[in-house]
Amino acid sequence: MYLFIFVGGLLALFVLFVILYMAGVGQWLCIAFGVTSASALVWLTFHLNGKFGEHGLMKLLARKQHPRYLINRISPRKLFTIKKKNVCGTH
Repeated sequence: MYLFIFVGGLLALFVLFVILYMAGVGQWLCIAFGVTSASALVWLTFHLNGKFGEHGLMKLLARKQHPRYLINRISPRKLFTIKKKNVCGTH
């Protein structure tokens, strides 16, 4: 999961670097932006890994997709009644 965040961030960073460079922003400003942003991205990736662990971020995202509780719309009387089986074979 962290690898996808890191690779996606580097790809977005590279696209922004190219756009800034093609727009005519100074070369050293683009390089400074790239180095600073890449450093922040590396720090963020390691920070998330340290905070949530190897699989913790996936567990956190999975927990948000599951409902907290299930709603049972069957009346309590139907929960405790036993259906009788038809022995004769006729309906």
